Amino acid sequence: MPPPDPILIITASLLLITTTTTILYYRRIKRASRKYDEARNAVSDIVFSIDKQLQAHESQLEKNTLKIETLASRNEKLSRHFEEQQNRFANSFADLTQKVEHLPDVETLSKDLADLKVGLGNLSKAQEELKQQAAILPEVQMETAIPIKRERALAPLTETELHVLELIATSGEKTAPEVRTVIKLTREHTARLLKKLYEEGYLERHSEKAPYAYRVKQEMLKILKK
Repeated sequence: MPPPDPILIITASLLLITTTTTILYYRRIKRASRKYDEARNAVSDIVFSIDKQLQAHESQLEKNTLKIETLASRNEKLSRHFEEQQNRFANSFADLTQKVEHLPDVETLSKDLADLKVGLGNLSKAQEELKQQAAILPEVQMETAIPIKRERALAPLTETELHVLELIATSGEKTAPEVRTVIKLTREHTARLLKKLYEEGYLERHSEKAPYAYRVKQEMLKILKK
């Protein structure tokens, strides 16, 4: 039986490394894409809020519109860059696959692999820019969502969540165990409920020590008093 061809072995190894690297970066791209979609939905909610309060908040609308336009421009540039990198990546991968099928020499394959790694590096940079953009958008959402009417702000809440929000607004800052004694839910359910209200912008929390202490944001207090 003849010994295995060294070139074939090296080629197969490089193909395996390339495939593994491709899968890992593809997953990272998918996660970045999901975060981008969430950020884009947040911008849509901001636009809805501004439209509802146009006459009463004209000066604030001009500032927020400028910020939104700036962010939209950045998002558009990042999106175009992201799509270009995806296309380059797909083309490079297709070319590499075709060359592997025809068993090219190791030197040529190594050069193609180096070019592919450069493309993956550019994709990673674009992904980091998307993450930074996604981190900026929620701040704008909190700034512009304040004028939303009481019905609009409280509509997504369940009766239990609204009860907890009014409890903390009335009696002041509370920890999860203190809330639990009033609403009579399990520890896990209470923790999830407070975490949700915090992440959706209804509550603030002090995380210097455990358990966390929660309080209603000032803008939400104004809405609850209406």
